[in-house]
Amino acid sequence: MENRHIAFSPPDITEEEIAEVVDALKSGWITTGPKTKRFEKELAEYMGTSKVACLNSATAAAELILRVLGVGEGDEVITTAYTYTATASVIAHVGAKIVMVDVDKDSYQMNMDQVEAAVTEKTKAIIMVDLGGRICDYTRAFEIAEEKKYLFQPKTDIQKKMGRIAILSDAAHAMGAKQNGKMCGSIADFTSFSFHAVKNLTTAEGGAATWRDIDGVDNEELYKQFMLLSLHGQSKDALAKTQLGAWEYDIVAPYFKCNMTDIMASLGLAQLRRYPALLARRREIIEKYNEALKDENVTVLEHYTENSQSSGHLYLVRVNGKTREECNKIIEKMAEKGIATNVHYKPLPLLTAYKNLGFDIKDYPNAYAMFENEITLPLHTKLSDEDVEYIIKSFKECL
Repeated sequence: MENRHIAFSPPDITEEEIAEVVDALKSGWITTGPKTKRFEKELAEYMGTSKVACLNSATAAAELILRVLGVGEGDEVITTAYTYTATASVIAHVGAKIVMVDVDKDSYQMNMDQVEAAVTEKTKAIIMVDLGGRICDYTRAFEIAEEKKYLFQPKTDIQKKMGRIAILSDAAHAMGAKQNGKMCGSIADFTSFSFHAVKNLTTAEGGAATWRDIDGVDNEELYKQFMLLSLHGQSKDALAKTQLGAWEYDIVAPYFKCNMTDIMASLGLAQLRRYPALLARRREIIEKYNEALKDENVTVLEHYTENSQSSGHLYLVRVNGKTREECNKIIEKMAEKGIATNVHYKPLPLLTAYKNLGFDIKDYPNAYAMFENEITLPLHTKLSDEDVEYIIKSFKECL
């Protein structure tokens, strides 16, 4: 087999996306407008939630969720050490304290006993991470929120109505994943999604927030809150201002600017139509990998179980018994064969930003052990069956 050039995660763009974007460009409406509103509606139907708010990134979505909940100064939010910075940085953005816990031994999932122990009167939310597209254990998270109700001190109206810690999902990887018949987006209290260029469903940059219905909370009002936060606190969006003589507006607070555009939403609309087929192809590739690697000394993330289907976002492999240096050598050898691989993730306490906040990797031995021998193989819908064979053959040689 000749040397190939296999990218790690290129976008899967077809004529369908191009036509939809051209349609937006020709329509004369390119910022937040009819296509974004349609994309929100179709996403909500897909996930089985009442509303979706589309934004310019998953980071914006996660931050605005905290702001809608009124999380800020003096509050604590619990999350995992094994994730990308955006999961934790948004907690810092709103002025709350990041409380970080380790993962379980030999797992990418947060240690829920540590989560339980970390809850105080100041805890307002727990941010769970659906790493690689696999939905984590929300049942236990909700049990903890119920058990610790007596500690909960609500500061805002929505917190009073919820009456407990909010369970949030960083589902940047997990659009389209299912657990016990429920779609990702309809499981946690609030969920944030990413449509970044490397994601299964892309709008180039982009994200969305969605939530489960909350007793006594009007979904229209909640949606309006997201829109205000994402558009300078302006009481009318550009679309509403186009009505005859309707230029008049107010600014209700000095908010942020993180709206989605119709050009981005056009990509999303076409991708969403293709999404069932994209997810099916990812599953095929994962099953080929699983079959080929079952006799190797590696551990792979289980994407599909009886009651849970992943979105198949990342193919995470642990090379048993190897150090980070040895794994880096394998990554270099794969690159020599023209194959781009990756590592997910460097635990947060290894990064300067979090060291400066006082986090120490010694307190997160399980997270470090997961990272130490992890290699992520390419997994995307531009791969041909020949590419997959070549990756498998090369990886086995490098091992």
